[in-house]
Amino acid sequence: MPREVRERQMIDAAVRVFARCGYSAASMDEIAELAGASKPLLYLYLNSKEELFGTCIRREAEALLGAVRSAVEPHTPADRRLWDGLRAFFAHTAAHPEGWAVLSCRARTHGEPFDRMVAGLREEIVEVVVRLIEEAAEEADEAAPGRVPLNGREVTGLAHALVGAAESLAGWANGPAGAAPSAKETAETLMNVAWVGLENLVSGRRWQAVGVGGVVKSA
Repeated sequence: MPREVRERQMIDAAVRVFARCGYSAASMDEIAELAGASKPLLYLYLNSKEELFGTCIRREAEALLGAVRSAVEPHTPADRRLWDGLRAFFAHTAAHPEGWAVLSCRARTHGEPFDRMVAGLREEIVEVVVRLIEEAAEEADEAAPGRVPLNGREVTGLAHALVGAAESLAGWANGPAGAAPSAKETAETLMNVAWVGLENLVSGRRWQAVGVGGVVKSA
């Protein structure tokens, strides 16, 4: 069997075991057995349990980021790009629940250096969303010059909030309770919250806290 095929089988098996057991409780014997390989061969190909876990994280992160990026068509309206990216994100996490479990939970709970890898993935997705918000704001500038522009800190904060909401929704949608919503339904849920707010912001309409005692208004 070609090395790349055998190695892919081992990583597939490792993702399943790490997703179910976590890093500490995962057994290299179980991974080897599930992959249909010997334990010495597993160590020969992937050196150590730590390196195997890191390889799983990198592969699943690259696959998720690739799915999101490939779904977003340039030169389409900003809301369409956000919609396509969200739908791709939720479709990928639903189709690869074990990979998502490794990224969203197992890597973070084990600590360094694995949570740093996941943080890197998150930053790359945030950068995609930052650019999308910036382009939406540029489109609004052309349509309505003179509006109050978004500053860089606002754009970054909005991108982090949106990515955090998507991560939380993916965890809920892939959870054990009840019937899982479709990727389209989950993306629509977030679009109905996020895009309405973003559209108002890039058009210069902002919520403000005014006065004393929690009196608020929209500006």
